[in-house]
Amino acid sequence: MAEPLADEVSPVTVVSSEVVYDGIIWDIRRDVFEYGAVQPPQTITREYVDHTGAVAILALDDQDRVLLIRQYRHAIGTREWEIPAGLLDIDGESPVIGAQRELAEEVDVAATQWHLLSDFYSTPGGSNETIRVYLARGLSETHAAFDRTDEESEIEKRWVPLDEVVAAVLARTIGNSILCIAVLTAHVSRAGGWASLGAADAPWPRHPKLRGRD
Repeated sequence: MAEPLADEVSPVTVVSSEVVYDGIIWDIRRDVFEYGAVQPPQTITREYVDHTGAVAILALDDQDRVLLIRQYRHAIGTREWEIPAGLLDIDGESPVIGAQRELAEEVDVAATQWHLLSDFYSTPGGSNETIRVYLARGLSETHAAFDRTDEESEIEKRWVPLDEVVAAVLARTIGNSILCIAVLTAHVSRAGGWASLGAADAPWPRHPKLRGRD
């Protein structure tokens, strides 16, 4: 009988590691590591985006509407629909607290119910970015409005039925990866009575910088 599908953390011996580009938000790192069962093992060099990781929030109201935001993304020259999200760039901050902070800062919303919806790697071939998506319910508007700058100064908000967002994903009219994964996962989970949801404070072994911290 085949084992259940599961990714496997596979440590290797890193011979050297250096930051070759120190960026404003994230860095480019070059690692030299040993790989393979042969002796002596082969030595491989790889460069990748060294990322802090991120959290995202699928905020779902009592009418099964998702809170979407439209924001300009310069790398693709597009104002795309997304769900609220942000970097894990505060030392020692737990992911769920970071998600609660981002929901308030981006859209002035708080939630009383938090569950783990999905964990995934964005581009594992060239980045260690790991993203955790939360389902937030029991929503209310916060009284404090945050001062948003740069691209966030023109964020557009819209409440859209979950089924309508799923239809837009399948029609390929929206393409943000976090949004697509979040709404499709929520659609399937809802059909199963939300049985797949995890605890908001669940360990995060996929995140390379948080392993062993939980």
